[in-house]
Amino acid sequence: MDDLGLPSVFRVGEFAAWAVSAAHTQAAAFFATRNGLPAAPRVRVGVREAAIAFRSERYLRVDGEAAFEWAPLSGDYEAADGWVRLHCNFEHHAEIACRVLGVPQERAAVEAAVRRRRRFELEDAIAEAGGVAAAMRTREEWLAHPHSAAVGGRPVVAMGALGELGGGGVFGAEVGRFGGGDGAGAVSAAGAAGESVGGSAAGSSAGSVGELAAGSGSGAELVGEPVGGSAGELAPGSATRPLSGIRVLDLTRIIAGPNAGRVLAGYGADVTMIRSPLLPTIRGLDLDLNVGKALRFLDLRSDAGRAAFLDLVREADIVLQSYRPGALAGLGLGPADLAAVKPNLVHVSISAYGSDGPWGGRRGFDSLVQMAVGIAEEGMRAAGSGRPVPLPAQVLDHGAGWLAAAGAIEALRRGGGLAVDVSLAGVGHALDAFGRLDPAVGLAVADPTLSDVDDLLLRGPSAAGTLTRVRFPGSVAGAALGWSGPPPHA
Repeated sequence: MDDLGLPSVFRVGEFAAWAVSAAHTQAAAFFATRNGLPAAPRVRVGVREAAIAFRSERYLRVDGEAAFEWAPLSGDYEAADGWVRLHCNFEHHAEIACRVLGVPQERAAVEAAVRRRRRFELEDAIAEAGGVAAAMRTREEWLAHPHSAAVGGRPVVAMGALGELGGGGVFGAEVGRFGGGDGAGAVSAAGAAGESVGGSAAGSSAGSVGELAAGSGSGAELVGEPVGGSAGELAPGSATRPLSGIRVLDLTRIIAGPNAGRVLAGYGADVTMIRSPLLPTIRGLDLDLNVGKALRFLDLRSDAGRAAFLDLVREADIVLQSYRPGALAGLGLGPADLAAVKPNLVHVSISAYGSDGPWGGRRGFDSLVQMAVGIAEEGMRAAGSGRPVPLPAQVLDHGAGWLAAAGAIEALRRGGGLAVDVSLAGVGHALDAFGRLDPAVGLAVADPTLSDVDDLLLRGPSAAGTLTRVRFPGSVAGAALGWSGPPPHA
């Protein structure tokens, strides 16, 4: 398998390895501190295994059958002056899009109606109606958009006092720096291109992942050397799981947020998924991304549901949420509200475009953000295609999950009482900073099939049937990584 990982002009394999290394580096530092090691242990992440982990839902099988597919109306549509992508995987989003277009929920009718509309006008009309859509922009059009400046001006992992994020106290979590990523990475860089510094001496501030400079080429593996001496042996009875005993409440759906929870569960955290009985989910994604978690149903719009949730918060260390910015605050469950209940809580938010700027709070998903920020258009030109060409994985979603997990662990190491914020658009900004591959090189990489990645797969029983899924990538020396059980049965 080519070390580049996946076919793309974007450096997807390197980026995936960098993001996984960012989280592993934080987990290694936390592991060292709680076990009294003189230094954080070595981190290893293979580019190939990281890239495959970034498309885990594509390889999920239930009793040998694929379990995830797009809804019939979701996809790219040619407008009067370009392309628009509609996200209709949820019935209410399909209903809104068709209501704005004035047509029934039939593909041909939607195609005809979109051809009569201009891309930016339709994008705004559907957003204003509460739906989700994105016009395809060039990279230059995105950079000229006022929200691009808002995204580029923030760290890819922003962190601030709990309840005050966005109020001027934002700083970058030390999860790594990439070549050319000014303002979007961590506060420091270490190591040569292609290497990761695998943590810092126990008790110091969290270490940074080494710089992966644009054009550096892709190594087969990122290896993090311990800082400050070799890592000591674990004492008898020491924790072998980096986050064992850490309690996480996961209020997320789809990919980015659930992946953050899945990563924390892979480090040994006790993750409870809090699901509304009223909101739809996607079964295939649930089976892939909720492995190792417990499940509890709560209606946060009810007094009883909110009271039960706050009881859980009092005993929690981390809350993950991916509701639209401001939605939970409207229920009295925003970061400031939770800080009053648990002052040293770590609150992690993942959104499409962030909470600030002209598009702050706008709904979106990975495939839509790829359209909006110029990724799909650049892929189209590189491939010589006549229609949008997205990344070969939901890279923004998976990247956001790994980076949010990295920020959450660093916030724990800083003593908690902190809010962490990651947006898919910010992750896109980070990916952009990695530079590009020559299309003759990047697009020549074979697209790995299920049989190509058999060595990276796990198979085991679940309530839904026998699951085939991608294993947890990378390693932290001396630590046990991976999941303790199958996904919960809803």
